Amino acid sequence: MDNEKQYLFDNPKNIQRVLYLLYACCTLLVILDFVIHRHVYHSWENLPIFYPIYGFVGCVILVLIASWMRTFLMRPEGYYDEPEAEGDNNHTTPTSDADAVSGHATDAKKDIGDRNVDA
Repeated sequence: MDNEKQYLFDNPKNIQRVLYLLYACCTLLVILDFVIHRHVYHSWENLPIFYPIYGFVGCVILVLIASWMRTFLMRPEGYYDEPEAEGDNNHTTPTSDADAVSGHATDAKKDIGDRNVDA
């Protein structure tokens, strides 16, 4: 197992470096917010924390709208499975990978389950 390929983020030190780089960029942007002159159209844009609050509120609203849309856009688990022909009682589906490989399938009825799943 020593021959496994090491990827960039397998080393925890590299993850720390990326986080420090992110923190440095955020700090630099906060400092530049006080230094760089902005051409604003509305008076509330002059507030020093306007854009972070605007971005945070926008993301929260986006998540809330997406969770609301999920209630009517979500499809059942087996929505894209092939439809079974009605009256075809000989059709069986494998219940596990071992059954699929060996060719043995059990005649188990599919349990659709609860469609309102909180994930």
